[in-house]
Amino acid sequence: MTDRIVPSFSRNMRILGHCDQGGRADGIQIMVSAGFAYVGHVFNNGFSVMDVRDPKNPTFVKHIPQPAGTWSQHLQTHGDVLIVNNMRDMLQAANIAAGDYYRGSIGEKIALDAPEQGYAAGLRVYDIYDRANPREIAFLEVPGLGVHRVFWDGGDWAYISALPPGFTDDIFMIVDFHNPEKPEVVSKLWLQGMNAGAGEAPCWDPKYRYALHHAIVKGDLACGAWRDGGVTVMDVADRFHPKLLAHDNPCPPFAGGTHNTLPLPDRNLLFVVEEAVFDNCEDGMKRNWVYDISVPANPITIATTPIPDDADYKNKGGQFGPHNVHENRSEGFQSEDVVFVSYQNAGLRVYDISDPFRPKETAACVPPAPEKLMDYRPNRPLVVDTTDVYVDRQGLIYTTDMNAGLFIMEMDGS
Repeated sequence: MTDRIVPSFSRNMRILGHCDQGGRADGIQIMVSAGFAYVGHVFNNGFSVMDVRDPKNPTFVKHIPQPAGTWSQHLQTHGDVLIVNNMRDMLQAANIAAGDYYRGSIGEKIALDAPEQGYAAGLRVYDIYDRANPREIAFLEVPGLGVHRVFWDGGDWAYISALPPGFTDDIFMIVDFHNPEKPEVVSKLWLQGMNAGAGEAPCWDPKYRYALHHAIVKGDLACGAWRDGGVTVMDVADRFHPKLLAHDNPCPPFAGGTHNTLPLPDRNLLFVVEEAVFDNCEDGMKRNWVYDISVPANPITIATTPIPDDADYKNKGGQFGPHNVHENRSEGFQSEDVVFVSYQNAGLRVYDISDPFRPKETAACVPPAPEKLMDYRPNRPLVVDTTDVYVDRQGLIYTTDMNAGLFIMEMDGS
């Protein structure tokens, strides 16, 4: 029963409900729309739909498979439309050894133009007017490795990261989405050195991975997370000709892995999340950064958030560090003072950044360890791995886990 779910640790937060997602308990990105949750899988292919109208008893509705060999772990919703990424399943890429996905440029390790590639590359669009029954209405092919992640919060433009042939790794692309049944890529932007097909040569240490994880866009300002390549601020007022305004990279000396860049435009701030990708902090201590972007062409770091210390997470097993941030979506909870971050083996963390120079943790919840693993890689630890977070307008908090399914939480006093 839900009321017997006891967190491993909690402060000012409790678990309301849990769902094993129909036995496919692995989850990455989650979106919630009109009482239904959509979760992308990383080990089980496709995505799943859950009815969360009763947050204490969320129920599995259906699983929507994707083509064989295809990852579809990231998705976006707005109104009656759902977008799902399609890219090569890198866990099934025979020539990518464990960990190599995060070390160096992927474009140099994998063929992107094979005639029989064995996976779908692009983005898939669904009509979700009937929330329980997504209906595919379009597929935009993006040749190469495929689309890694999408940002779309309604409107005529979607923003994707993808690796087309000729490039060293994922770059920034803008998609004309005014007609969801006929999306079209209209522009591209990359870091100097990534366009190998045009003769550019990387200027960074080859042990680092310079690749756009994704950009979050507020108004005409796009902020990009480029993994070991740091942060960019981009002007997308002309969607056909985006412009790079600034590029800042604290790696090295810091650990890299920039994963999320959340603009807080009313306060001229940028909240940046790095991703821990190896167990026991083998890849260094990852952080959340606060930037001042009052001059977009000159972003300045002004603070980092406290690192969870209520347990020995570094030696707990699995990955200790941030992963995703609630994106302040227009159909969900919005705040420029409170930030929600999934923290892998340290669960969910909530930060008050009303004083951006002195962020503080105000709430946390670490769900119990999963009963079994969805992760089929060898020698994985049986520990919690909170991967994503979505907060609805009522303040209900939805988190996913690599192995333990969907949790619904609320903060004390909610």
